[in-house]
Amino acid sequence: MQSLWFFDNVNLFKVLCPHKVKIYANEHDFCSYKKKDYIYIQADAANKVYLIAHGKVKIGYYSEDGNEIVKAILTKGELFGEKAILGDEKRDEFAQSIDNETSICPISVDTMHDLMRDNQNFSFKIYKFIGLKFKKLERRLQMLLFKDTKTRLVEFIDELCIDFGSDCDKTGDHVIKHPYTQKDIASLIGTSRPTINILLNELKEENYLDFNRKEIRILKKSA
Repeated sequence: MQSLWFFDNVNLFKVLCPHKVKIYANEHDFCSYKKKDYIYIQADAANKVYLIAHGKVKIGYYSEDGNEIVKAILTKGELFGEKAILGDEKRDEFAQSIDNETSICPISVDTMHDLMRDNQNFSFKIYKFIGLKFKKLERRLQMLLFKDTKTRLVEFIDELCIDFGSDCDKTGDHVIKHPYTQKDIASLIGTSRPTINILLNELKEENYLDFNRKEIRILKKSA
């Protein structure tokens, strides 16, 4: 599955964002958020879905003892708040900007239902998108519960390779140009940023990969 901006060969931004649809264009505005701003919090009314035009958004919740649990970190073109489409009336998670210039396209549930009702094929793609997203979250939960930290990191890198990877023509390495910081990755696999740095360097010493801030390269002989 490539970047969700082009899910199943459909540009979600062009199809979904109301300012692209003539009958909604005049009444639609983008919303801007700075780092640490909340788009919504737990127990807020679930009356919109959101599409990221720019920036990054963290999705998570707080446990009973106050610990933050990160479910996903989303980037340009990704949809969130989609449980509202399925009938949820209250949020059971929070959505928080983790970029200083995050721009969001909000879509009311009523508008979303209109768009889906008017295009059955598009409606099917949206439900398929939601199902794939739930499966991805389920796999991540199983990974957190049953696998050690190094294995979680390797499997997360494998996911990144599917979403953001390409083959380098000259070396045959798998090149992953991804939007995540080491802190993001640590949050997603349930560990600390220093541990991520240690494990990445271990994998580098094992000639499994090379990395820098913007790129992970899975070496050909390890692929």
